[in-house]
Amino acid sequence: MHPLTLPAARGWRWLADGFRLFRQNHLMLTFLIVSYWMLMALVNVIPWIGTIASTLCIPAFSVSLMNACRNIEAGRPLAPPLLFSGFQSNLRSLLTLGAIYLVATLGILALSALADDGALLRLMLAGQKPEEASVTDGSLLFATQIALALLCPLMMAYWYAPVLAAWHGFSPAKALFFSFFACARNWRAFLVYSLAILVVATLVPGLLLGILAAMLPDGAGLMTVLAMVLVVLVLAPTLFASFYVSYRDVFVASEADA
Repeated sequence: MHPLTLPAARGWRWLADGFRLFRQNHLMLTFLIVSYWMLMALVNVIPWIGTIASTLCIPAFSVSLMNACRNIEAGRPLAPPLLFSGFQSNLRSLLTLGAIYLVATLGILALSALADDGALLRLMLAGQKPEEASVTDGSLLFATQIALALLCPLMMAYWYAPVLAAWHGFSPAKALFFSFFACARNWRAFLVYSLAILVVATLVPGLLLGILAAMLPDGAGLMTVLAMVLVVLVLAPTLFASFYVSYRDVFVASEADA
C-alpha cells in the first residue's frame, strides 16, 4: 500500500465532501456521534479508571464512526449497534494503539512539566486550575507550545492508524508508520484542510453571530447558544465524515490505481 500525494486544494475538498456525506444521512450520523460523546462522558466520570478506559477505546470507536461513513457512501443503512462495530475487528491492535496514545500523551505532558512545574499536566489530568504565577510569567503558555509541538507528530501517526489496523489488518507499529508517512506526504493538503476548518468553525460563525447580535441585540445571548449548538451538531459530523473522505482519497484511491 502506497499512499497517494494529493494537491493542496484537496484539503478543502475533504471538508466539502465530508459535508455532502453528512447530508446523506445527517440524523443517524449525528445520533451516533452524540451517543459516542455521552458514553465517553459517562465513562470519564469514574476517576482515573474512566480516563484510562475511554482512551484505550478511542481507536475502536473511531473505526465505528468510519464504518458509519463507509456505510453512508455505499448506500447502506445506519443503526445504533454500528457504534460498537469497531470492536469486532482486530481489537487487540486497536486497544494497543489506545495504550500507546495514552502513554505518549502522558510522556508529552511530563516533558511540558519541565517548563511550568507541572501546571499544564495538573490542568489536563486533574482539572486543577493553574496558579496565577504560571500564567503571568508565560511558563504555562510555553509548556502548552511544547505540548502542541510534540502532539503534532503524534496526531499524524494516529490519523489513519485505527482504520489501517481494523480494515487492513496492520500491526500497531505498521499502522502508525503508514499513517505518519501519509500525513507527511500530504502536508500541503492537511494545511489547507486545517485552514478550511478554521474558517468554517470560527470565522464564519463569528461573523454570523456578529450580524445577528447587531440585528437582535436583546436576543444576542439566546442566538449565540442556538448558533453554537447548530455549529457543533453540523460541524462535528462533517469533520468525522471528512476524516473518512481523506482516508478514501489517500489510501483507497491508491489501491484502485494499483
